[in-house]
Parts: sequence; C-alpha cells; structure tokens
Amino acid sequence: MEHAIVIMAVLVLVALIIDFMNGFHDAANSIALMVSTRLLTPQAAVLWAAFFNFIAFLVFGTAVAKMIGKGIIDPDFVNNAVIFGALCGAITWNVLTWWLGIPSSSSHALVGGLVGAGVAHAGTGAIVAAGLIKTSAAIILSPLFGMLLALILMVTVLWFFEKSAPYPAERRFNKLQFISASLYSLGHGGNDAQKTMGIITVLLVTNGFQTNFEVQTWVIISCHAMIALGTLFGGWRIVRTMGMGITRIRPSGAFSAQTAGSIALFLATYMGIPISTTHTITGAIVGVGLSRRASAVRWGLASRLVWAWVLTIPCSGLIAAVSYHFGKSFL
Repeated sequence: MEHAIVIMAVLVLVALIIDFMNGFHDAANSIALMVSTRLLTPQAAVLWAAFFNFIAFLVFGTAVAKMIGKGIIDPDFVNNAVIFGALCGAITWNVLTWWLGIPSSSSHALVGGLVGAGVAHAGTGAIVAAGLIKTSAAIILSPLFGMLLALILMVTVLWFFEKSAPYPAERRFNKLQFISASLYSLGHGGNDAQKTMGIITVLLVTNGFQTNFEVQTWVIISCHAMIALGTLFGGWRIVRTMGMGITRIRPSGAFSAQTAGSIALFLATYMGIPISTTHTITGAIVGVGLSRRASAVRWGLASRLVWAWVLTIPCSGLIAAVSYHFGKSFL
C-alpha cells in the first residue's frame, strides 16, 4: 500500500509539472499581444495573465477534465504505466517545441500521449472514438473559428473608426485590451488547467482512492495554481513568434484577436471540448492580418506552425508508447 501511495504521489507530481509547463509553454498565448503592443511590460503582463489563469476555477466547471480523464481513452484500460507514458510524451514534445520556439499545442501533446500510451497498452480498443474525433476536429475548427471571428471583428473596427484619427483610436483599444486580455487569460486557465485535472482524477479512480469521476477541490486548486506559476515564468522564445512573427499587430488588432480567442475558449470549455489555446490565438492573429491584406501575413512562418500542429499528436503518441513500455516494468 505504501509503495502504491509513493507511485501515486510521483505521478501526481509529474502531472502538476506538465501543468506548470503548460503555463510556461502557453504563456505567450496570453501575453504576447500585450507585450508586442507595449500595453504592459513583460513582467506586468505575466502577473496579469497568471492572476486570471488562477481564478478561472471560479468561472468554469470540470467538463473538459472529464473529457480528458474518460473521453479519450476508456478508463478501464488506464493504469499507472499508461499515465506515465502519456505524461512523458507530452513533456518531451513540449520541451522540444519550446526550445525551437514553435508554439505547438500542449493540450494536443497530452491527448497524443494518452492515445499513444493507451494503444501501446491495449490496442486501438482502448480509444474512445467519439471523444478523440471531437478533439481532433477542434485542431482544424478552433484556428478557423478564431481566424474568421477575428477577421469579422477587425473589419468592423476598421469600418467603425474609418474617419477617426489613428493615434487616439489605438489609444482607446490599448485600454480595451485590459478587458480582452483578461478574458483570454481566463479562458486559457479554464480550458488548459482542466486537462491535468482529468489526468489526476483518472489516476485517483484507477488506484482506488475514489470511486466516482468527480474532480476534488484540492485537484482544482493545485492545477490552477501550477498553470499560473508556469505563466509567471513565461516562454519568451514563443512570445517573439506569436507577438511579432506572424503579422504586425496594433492595439486594435490585439483587441480583436484576444476577443475572438476568448469567445472560442469560453464556448469550448463550457461544451467540454479540450481545444488548443495556441491554435485558437494563432488563427485569430492570422485573421487580423487578413483584414489588411493577404500579404500582411507571413505565410511561411504560419505554414511551419501548422506542420508542428499536425505532427504534435503522432509524435507525442510515439514517445508515449515507448515510455509506456519502459514504465510498465517498474510501475
């Protein structure tokens, strides 16, 4: 029993580390536009984003956690080695893409890890097809939705302020960014922290520490605290890519992109769909660029990001499968 508790504690700690890395890796999603438009200094921006990452549990439920915990891989086929493999796959891919400065999806790295480790353990019968299809569809739909909504918002802004002097208009949007950035950080914390909640809860159920799939309060608080702490450390390599690499962003564009992204995140979180904050905000930034002209978007960089997204699930899954076979010998 003591050995089982130690293993559980280690796996929960690793899960919380991946939550920290999610905040660290995805901090750019929340702060890049605030920093690139000089709304806030980098230090103030991470404090602002981390605060809203943490308090998101006051707004959202646990629907995404339940999808991750029992909607991707059937819980009957989950054991400690599967969770170990999934976490290793996600962590390895996140570190690699962070090092290369590529804003890939921490969320889909975790999903890929679950699938890879689950299939390595029990074959394709372990997969919950409906949940995986819904999550995979979000890879395509979330950036498209963000792009379309940001494009509509930006065109509306340009039309409404067509006769206004540019400088005073942009100053208004700098102030409005405090609202849009707060909502985006709230949505980021609400969707992403729940993914680790799902992992920890399925661990508790699998090891007999609880019988139902209700997310405990200590799990909710711990996950939100870790993602906020990760955001405080920020991922500066990715900030440069998100805030300055895809297209030139003014305060009005930042407001439009953040608003579009937050709407997508709020909708997905309430529907229990684990979407990628990275995909969503990238699509929204592209939409802002398209509102000026197609050539305003650096398509070479954008296509490189898309390839990273396409490769995330299979690569993290492959790493997870190898890690599972290593982990089952001692877990």
